[in-house]
Amino acid sequence: MPELPEVETVRRGLQPVMEGAVIVKAEARRGDLRFPFQPDFAKRLQGQTVTGLGRRAKYLLADLDSGDVLLMHLGMSGSFRVIKPEHEETPGEFHYPRGKDSVHDHVVFHMSSGADIVFNDPRRFGFMKIIGRGDIETEPHLKGLGPEPLGNEFDAAMLARACASKKTSLKAALLDQRVVAGLGNIYVCEALFRAHLSPRRLAATLATKKGEPTDHATRLVEAIHAVLNEAIRAGGSSLRDHRQTSGELGYFQHSFQVYDREGEPCRTDGCSGVVKRFVQNGRSTFWCPKCQK
Repeated sequence: MPELPEVETVRRGLQPVMEGAVIVKAEARRGDLRFPFQPDFAKRLQGQTVTGLGRRAKYLLADLDSGDVLLMHLGMSGSFRVIKPEHEETPGEFHYPRGKDSVHDHVVFHMSSGADIVFNDPRRFGFMKIIGRGDIETEPHLKGLGPEPLGNEFDAAMLARACASKKTSLKAALLDQRVVAGLGNIYVCEALFRAHLSPRRLAATLATKKGEPTDHATRLVEAIHAVLNEAIRAGGSSLRDHRQTSGELGYFQHSFQVYDREGEPCRTDGCSGVVKRFVQNGRSTFWCPKCQK
């Protein structure tokens, strides 16, 4: 499943051809993806100007001049392809193996920018939905989401308050989208390693008895900021054949310190530990038992 940096990479790839452009024609080539399309889906989009393209957690949100918002989720295998008369590109092409077989081209936006934006989704776990701007806060997919980890609201004090009464593990708390939005398994493992905190540590240890942030909370927030910003600059860690504006390939997976490195030496200076893997909440957790406490 794409995580925050991958979705942000897709947003930045689509922004130049969507933002400020009119959806001249919208096509929904089947009746559903993960959920059925609204009966008037294509009609409500046609002729609308995309006034802004944003992201909330792992969702893309296209603001329309009608006052509607197009909510989009990539699911597990969804990807966008931008087709222009002179070339074709895929912003944020994920490592998940997929083809560009047109049978899986389920949604197409023909833009006044001259681009055709094609949503391809072989497994059909993605979805699109039109909602009113005033309904954002009550939309079931967005309601209850925690703060953005790169937003001003997310700091050590906020994280300590959110975890103070939790009896779950630290990793489980960070994966809870109500605590912080957009974090997934890869970046939680990486951030915990950088902060030298065990994924098994009790989440409540981020706060003192008075609810104030401990040094653990401060280190963890700094690590989350660092790993997400680095991953966005690299174009994400699940990406393949993605090029930055400089033309250089951006693979954050080459910068993994712990994720998917089971059995390899710990990369912490002075640590003689070995990276271990165990299953936690149904997901693989990678960590160094020697330096993550």
